[in-house]
Amino acid sequence: MRLQTLFSCTVLAMSLAACSQEVEYTNEQRACIAQHYANYDASKLNQCVDVCKACMKGNTLTCNTSCKLRGAS
Repeated sequence: MRLQTLFSCTVLAMSLAACSQEVEYTNEQRACIAQHYANYDASKLNQCVDVCKACMKGNTLTCNTSCKLRGAS
């Protein structure tokens, strides 16, 4: 029973961490973002998708989905 509780707590913690809308960028990604947008606003879908494609090497579908999951509109 104790192992099951530990497992359940671990899964819950990982799920909550995965739902975080805060993105941590590397220094390289920050430099790329700064080259594209002086005042980058991740909540704007077009900016988020552009940066994702240019700086995170994503494609239109995955970037669009990722940005919307993080609350961009």
